[in-house]
Amino acid sequence: MLKKIVLLCFLFGIVPVSVFAKENGEGSIYAERMALYRKTEAVTQIPWYYLAAIDQYERNIHKTDDQIVSIRIPDEIWYGAGNLKHKNVRLIGLFGGAGKDGNGDGIADPDTAEDALFTMASLLLNEGSSEDDIKIALWKYYQRDLSVKSIASTARVFKQFKQVDLLDRTFPVSIRHNYSYRSTWGGARGFGGRRIHEGTDIFAAYGVPVLSTTYGVVELKGWNLYGGWRIGVRDIHNIYHYYAHLNSFNRDMKVGDVVKPGDLLGTVGATGYGPPGTSGKFPPHLHYGMYKDNGRNEWSFDPYPYLRKWERMAKQTK
Repeated sequence: MLKKIVLLCFLFGIVPVSVFAKENGEGSIYAERMALYRKTEAVTQIPWYYLAAIDQYERNIHKTDDQIVSIRIPDEIWYGAGNLKHKNVRLIGLFGGAGKDGNGDGIADPDTAEDALFTMASLLLNEGSSEDDIKIALWKYYQRDLSVKSIASTARVFKQFKQVDLLDRTFPVSIRHNYSYRSTWGGARGFGGRRIHEGTDIFAAYGVPVLSTTYGVVELKGWNLYGGWRIGVRDIHNIYHYYAHLNSFNRDMKVGDVVKPGDLLGTVGATGYGPPGTSGKFPPHLHYGMYKDNGRNEWSFDPYPYLRKWERMAKQTK
C-alpha cells in the first residue's frame, strides 16, 4: 500500500525535492533535508520532526554532517536474511527485508536518501503514527531508553522552532557581568572520593544569570550531592549540558521545557558538597559540563574550547 501511495505522489502532485529546496533557500543542505522530511511526512503521515530527529540522532552517531540523510539501517533489516544485497524491492520483500523504494525507481537502495527515510518511516508505521506508537517503534529498533529519549527531545525542539538549522550558541554566563574562567577539565577532586573534574568552572558573583548555551530540552532539575542545585539540558546533538552549583532556578522553567540559546536557567551560586541546601563550601561559580552519547555509552569531554568560541560569538552579538 505504501509503495502505491509513493508512486501516486510522484505521478500526481507531490512537489519534487528540488522545488522544496528552492523555496527554502537553494543550495542549503538544511533546505534539502527539510524538503525530504516534509515529502516523507506527506506520504506516510509520520511527523516530519520525528523523521528529522531520527536523522539527526544517526548523524551524531555516524558523524556524517555532509550527507543529506544519515540514517543507516542494518543490512540484515534492510535486505532480509539470506539476501545477498539485492536491491529489487520484490526480492527484498521475498526475503522479509524492510527496505523500501522511496523515489519510485523500483530499487530500494540504503544509500539513497529518499529510500532510507521512507524505509525508516515504514518501520515506525508498523506500530502506528501516534507519538506513543513512534516511541514504541523507536525502542524496538534501538533497544535503548536514552536513544528514545534523545530522539523525542530533538523532535520537540524541531517541532517548536519549525526548522532544523538551529546553529546559534551562546556563553553560559551573562557577559554583561564580571566573570573569569580557565581550562579546569580533568583536574583532581577529593569530595566523595578521588575523581576528575568533568567540566569548566566559571567564577562570577552570586546571582549572575546562567543561560542556556544551546537548543535543547530540560532533562533534569534539582539537587545533586556534588553539583548542588543543578539543571541538565540535552541538545539536538545528543550532548548533555550540565549546569551546577546554582544559587537559584528560573522558577518558570520545568523538566521537559524546550530552551534556546540565551534562555535564563538560573543564577550563579555555591551550592553542593552536602545535603540539600548546603552552600558556601567554595567560591561562587558555575560548573559547566558536557557529556556526549554515541548510542552505546555516555562520557564527559572538555567544554573549554567550546566556551571560548561561544564567548566570542556572544561578544560579537552584544
